[in-house]
Amino acid sequence: MDSMLEQWIMSHLAPNATDLNNPKDRRIYGAAASIAGIGFNAVLFVCKALVGLLSGSVSIFADAVNNLSDAGGNIISLFGFKLAAKPADIEHPYGHGRYEYLSGLIVAVIVMVIGVELFKTSFEKIISPAPVSFGIPAALVLVISILMKFYMASFNQSVGEKINSGALIAASVDARNDVITTSAVLMANLLSVLIGFNFDGWAGFAVALYIIYSGFGLIKDTIDPLLGSAPDPTFVTYIHNAIMSYDGVLGTHDLMVHNYGPGRVFISAHVEMAAELDPLQSHDTIDNIEQRFLEEGIVCVLHYDPIVTNDPNLDDMRNWIARRVRSIDPRLTIHDLRCVPGPTHTNIIFDCVRPINLPMTDDELKTAIDRMVSKQYPQAICKITIDQNFLSIEI
Repeated sequence: MDSMLEQWIMSHLAPNATDLNNPKDRRIYGAAASIAGIGFNAVLFVCKALVGLLSGSVSIFADAVNNLSDAGGNIISLFGFKLAAKPADIEHPYGHGRYEYLSGLIVAVIVMVIGVELFKTSFEKIISPAPVSFGIPAALVLVISILMKFYMASFNQSVGEKINSGALIAASVDARNDVITTSAVLMANLLSVLIGFNFDGWAGFAVALYIIYSGFGLIKDTIDPLLGSAPDPTFVTYIHNAIMSYDGVLGTHDLMVHNYGPGRVFISAHVEMAAELDPLQSHDTIDNIEQRFLEEGIVCVLHYDPIVTNDPNLDDMRNWIARRVRSIDPRLTIHDLRCVPGPTHTNIIFDCVRPINLPMTDDELKTAIDRMVSKQYPQAICKITIDQNFLSIEI
């Protein structure tokens, strides 16, 4: 359930964004979350920067700069939402959705640079410590910052899940991390007052290391979708089960998922149906599946594979080869098997799907399968096509 504060923020910043499945409303909602983040982080930066400068605490100032980088990240995310909403054009027929990922990458690089600079400043403070004046106002600012960051983590997580935004979910993780770092700064300064040993430089040093570590994680999280990371296994399973739920569908394979940014998913797959069925009926079923996904915002293209189902000998051969192929590696599967008999030999034509990390070349796999089939069917000549599995799971 949305918090009252989240409802209030969104009612003022995105009053007309009611359908979050609509790309336009999604963009408005995401931009509103980014604007709220800018406001929160700007206030925290100003307050902590003043306290850090007045008290001479490098750790508090480092924490303030961390909030400034968060505000910069929110600004970049805001531009990312706006640029990603640009409609498709001749040069970019799949839209501009990946601008969101690019904005996240820029944020990650900024975080890394700031972390390195704070690392150097804190190291100098450890070597040449300076007195720190830490009192109730500074402690109060840090406590308020912890509470605000705790709320921001919840706020960004809630909005990010609603609109499926990796940028906002990353902002949620970053805010949760800030709770930890600010708490560490508060404890370090309190210990400095109670014990008399200056922990300020060490706390700033720890915060800098944490910022650098977070930057590495953010870079990885933003580069992965740009490079074409494997689709979410839950999404793959949903697509598979949805296709298989239609009457007449015997199997599906060669599923490929192309992600051009949040809300811009394109999929293609092969669908096996009985060859004996009326092709117009099979085509109608495939059209219905494609339309079902289109209504969910997923562009889907399906290829029809007719399968002979009234030949017991062919069924036996198909099942035998499928079992024997799995003896090479349990992840291997076959599909589109058909026979072309001749006076001296029979061509057995089929595709074999291999996982990415199979420790065999395509030629080695073909040779291994051909030897097994030839022993069982001496007059057979295998015509094997090796397909690549582009999924992270087997379906």
